[in-house]
Amino acid sequence: MQNLSCFQNHGVIGVNTVVYAGCCLYYIVSLAANGQPITLPLIKEFDEGGWGCQVSDVSGQKVMLWVNTSAQAPVGKYQLSVRTQCPGGSYAHPTDSSLKVYLLFNPWCRMDAVFMDNEAWLQEYVLNENGRIYYGTEYQIGERSWSYGQFDKGVLDAVMYILDRGGLSPTSRGDPISVTRVISAMVNSMDDNGVIAGSWADDYPDGVNPVAWVGSVDILLRFHQTGSSVKYGQCWVFAGVTTTVLRCLGIPGRTITNFASAHDTDGNLTFDVYFDENMKPLEDKNSDSVWNYHCWNDCWMTRPDLPPGYSGWQAIDATPQETSSGTYCCGPCPLLAIKNGLVNIKYDTPFLFSEVNSDKVFYQRMANGQFKKVHVEERAVGHCISTKAVGSYAREDITYLYKYPEGSAEERNSVRTAAQYGNKPMAVAEPLQTEDIVMTVESQDGVLTGSDINVRVLLNNRSSSRRSLSLTMSVAVMYYNGVCKESFKNDTRNVSINPGETKSVGMLVSYNEYRTHLLDQAAMMLTVSGIVQETGQKLAKQHTFRIRTPDLDIKVHGEAVVGQQITATIVFQNPLEIVLHNAVFHVEGPGLQRPKTVPVGDIGPRKTVSIQENFTPQRPGPRQFIASLESNELSQVHGSTEVVVRSS
Repeated sequence: MQNLSCFQNHGVIGVNTVVYAGCCLYYIVSLAANGQPITLPLIKEFDEGGWGCQVSDVSGQKVMLWVNTSAQAPVGKYQLSVRTQCPGGSYAHPTDSSLKVYLLFNPWCRMDAVFMDNEAWLQEYVLNENGRIYYGTEYQIGERSWSYGQFDKGVLDAVMYILDRGGLSPTSRGDPISVTRVISAMVNSMDDNGVIAGSWADDYPDGVNPVAWVGSVDILLRFHQTGSSVKYGQCWVFAGVTTTVLRCLGIPGRTITNFASAHDTDGNLTFDVYFDENMKPLEDKNSDSVWNYHCWNDCWMTRPDLPPGYSGWQAIDATPQETSSGTYCCGPCPLLAIKNGLVNIKYDTPFLFSEVNSDKVFYQRMANGQFKKVHVEERAVGHCISTKAVGSYAREDITYLYKYPEGSAEERNSVRTAAQYGNKPMAVAEPLQTEDIVMTVESQDGVLTGSDINVRVLLNNRSSSRRSLSLTMSVAVMYYNGVCKESFKNDTRNVSINPGETKSVGMLVSYNEYRTHLLDQAAMMLTVSGIVQETGQKLAKQHTFRIRTPDLDIKVHGEAVVGQQITATIVFQNPLEIVLHNAVFHVEGPGLQRPKTVPVGDIGPRKTVSIQENFTPQRPGPRQFIASLESNELSQVHGSTEVVVRSS
């Protein structure tokens, strides 16, 4: 019996059974035949990956049967029925309506479209119930633990409900291409009232702040129980839930974070920034954006619908950004197509390519109202593409799977190839004026909420002559998706730079200046622009940085044993000189703790709060206990600890 033990089923009649396609399972069937011989529709040898039935054992009036499932069978819930034939006629065994056979994709079966020939990868991308999701900026990468919980009670039924709501035909349910495309549509609520309602607002009075979620289980159970979209989610929540759905169905999947992720809204495969005559941003025209980070998913499958070479990792994205064939979904798209700029390969390669490898093009409005390209950043997007490493909690950089090294001939060729299909094919080919002033921007790393921040602009004069310029700097608080609020600090400096000199221009952003503007992600954008008087060279740079929030301190007391209660202590210290109102802890852990919220009220300035949580481990092995804290004034606070549970 090759049943999936993670689901804690027994594989016999009267109990729900979970199997991977292409595997064998048995049922013990009681037959009252009065000693007469029984004729069964049997086969002598199983056809690998095909349907079949064999007698395994006969004991008195009980017959044990092996049933082999087809590797191409539709994924879903099956009802078992048994018919016996004898000289006196045939008899249909009464069907138990409570009995369901759940058939999944089987990445261990060579005949299955999701077959993965790497046991370590299978342990990580199918069976691991915990993960890490990365956030922040490429310079200040943070990580949050996420409870996927694909084997928790109720999750499988919730996932089957998602497929039912997605309207997949039975024939399409055996095709991972169709299934993952529907998953990317159903995890968001835009077209079909799917699992999660997205919101990028300042507050969430009628739902959960997206940063408060610590796992997928609570979200999926709520959706299944109510049939209504769960409020609210943002990209990492969509991606975390998608990973749970993929792994639950047997499709190898992982959560991806792309830092400096472009959102191309007009399909020209570049990220465009527009300025007025004085090089001040024109916000009404700047519809494209660069997210500090964006999360999506990779899933593993063959692609028989494409030319050879495009099987393996495919990107899908459940965050509703743009429509695909009229629906808010994205993918599956081969990573190899993204890497080579082959945006004609389906699905949604142009959009995914622009996220990781589009050029950032700056335009200035001229006196006649037309726009002229004044600067191009070829390395502006697609950095530090990250996922949790196999077998550890380290961050693995997989940028090389999505793009060639920045500035290499192969990388530039992929951009040119993609640009041929954009609606402005020459956008990356127009020559620019000579640029002898090189500008870079730096910010402090690891600044904790409540502290002042120092940023500086470095200007290097590579010419043999003195250069003078007027430099404008503005700071705005931003949502992590690149949308900025109105700038709260502005400064203009006149700067002179000698030949060969590098000059530093600093700016201090105090806590009192930013504290009333800060959003959940604690991110800011510094926009720097200027014009060199002697040459007319236009300077433009946008630099994002974030302020670090404190971590939760979690300790588990005593030895963890299946079935025996254990206690965890969670400690948080308020780093601010203000009261945090309506603070709530969220705790969760697959095999340890069902999702739970613990309100703790208000937390005074610089005060410490501690709670104790009792839980009873249900499954042995390494587990993650995860917690987060949200309040009106501070969120994005989380922590986790590993708990190794031994069998009783």
